[in-house]
Amino acid sequence: MKKLKIWAKNLKEQLVMLHLASKDKRTPWYAKAIIFLIIAYALSPIDLIPDFIPVIGYMDDLIVLPIGIYFALRLIPETVKEDCLRKAKDYNWNKRKSWLTGGIIILFWSIIVLWIFRDYFKI
Repeated sequence: MKKLKIWAKNLKEQLVMLHLASKDKRTPWYAKAIIFLIIAYALSPIDLIPDFIPVIGYMDDLIVLPIGIYFALRLIPETVKEDCLRKAKDYNWNKRKSWLTGGIIILFWSIIVLWIFRDYFKI
């Protein structure tokens, strides 16, 4: 259980670090796009596999997020990673609700769902 808590803390720190890296001018645009997708997926109430399905429901969070974080970290320059990781340790996350961010996430998933069902229902 202790290892799981450490892993969860590291995951949170990495997400904050990715958030900070996405705002850094030295981060390439394609890394920022991947970071946006990872953070949107992490914060989104919509999952690829719903969480109410026993065991499998949480597997996408345990697999998709770490893989996405791994690839995003590979795209960020080392100097940016070091700076952002240092800032992430002391970062005070503003947890206020943002309607704009929520709207963007809902719009993003709505477009994906419509795109998938368009082919299925021949819309």
